[in-house]
Amino acid sequence: MADRVKKINYVYVTVPNRAGHGANILGELKDAGVSLLAYTGFPGKAGKAQIDLIPENMAALRRVARKNDWRLSKVKKGFLIQGDDRLGSVHRHINKLAASKINITAADAVAAGKNRYGMILWVRPKDYSRAAKALGAK
Repeated sequence: MADRVKKINYVYVTVPNRAGHGANILGELKDAGVSLLAYTGFPGKAGKAQIDLIPENMAALRRVARKNDWRLSKVKKGFLIQGDDRLGSVHRHINKLAASKINITAADAVAAGKNRYGMILWVRPKDYSRAAKALGAK
């Protein structure tokens, strides 16, 4: 099966870098029936953490955010790649961007079991259209 490269929209929320804040956000989303394609969290500056939320339905996420007074970022763009886990799967996509002289801002990839893998990656907004073309994103 060929890899699927999907254009994604995401937002992030900044929270105190303390235990439980990510769990609270995920719990509210679960209770509201909001499905996420991906989630990533990491420490930021001055005791804060950034939580990236990549929803299937942005409007549903916004409703939950409004209800909980979360300050969401502007909508940002990235890519979600899913496919069969074969030797060099990640390299193939990273190499396409390198060959097009597109710098990657960040990337996360993981084996998903049953010979599958997933990756999310980000490029600068000015490079997004060229990256989408290089990756064959839909």
